[in-house]
Parts: sequence; structure tokens; C-alpha cells
Amino acid sequence: MHEMAITRSMLDLVLGEAAKAEASKVTMINIVLGEMSGVVDRCVQFYFDYMSKDTPAEGAELCFRNVPKKARCRKCGNIFSPGDICWSCDKCQSLELEIISGNELYVESIEVE
Repeated sequence: MHEMAITRSMLDLVLGEAAKAEASKVTMINIVLGEMSGVVDRCVQFYFDYMSKDTPAEGAELCFRNVPKKARCRKCGNIFSPGDICWSCDKCQSLELEIISGNELYVESIEVE
């Protein structure tokens, strides 16, 4: 259900930027969505279609760039994709990890007319 609030914030941001640019229509919104963000792109699309009705963003295409989760081992420096259960380095088995990608959630750019 948090996708509804996220979509509302995203739409407000996009409409504000479109107004600053004196754009009459938003045609595309490029969104970066990390695997670990907990946001489901289909839900964002559903809420966006509903919330954007009768706005300059109505009918805009949402383009999602999904970012996989990646971690860096603090012991050996290995960069890897942790599994769903196993979060240890696949080279040295250390549990001392730093998440380096997969938490992203932001509007990367918008295209307007």
C-alpha cells in the first residue's frame, strides 16, 4: 500500500517540474527502482494511471530501470549479488558487507512537450 503514497509524491514532483518548465504535457517519466526498495512497479503504474487523470501527466509512459542488489565485502573487496537467504561473501564467506546498490528509488528524468 505504500506505493500509493510514493506515487502521489512522484506525481507531485513531476507536475511541479513540468509547471516550472511551462510544459503542457508530460510524455515520459524515467524511474530508478532498486530491487530492495520494496516498491512494486506494477502497483506504481496502477496508482499513477488513476492519480494522473486530468493532469498534464495523464497518459505519460512510466519507464522503470530496475537496479539489482549488490554488496561489497569489507574484508576482501569482492562485489557480488547476495542471494535471498545467504548474505555472506561468495569468495571469503565474510558477513562484513556493505550494500552498494538495490535501495534506489527516484525519478531520474522526465520528458515533456
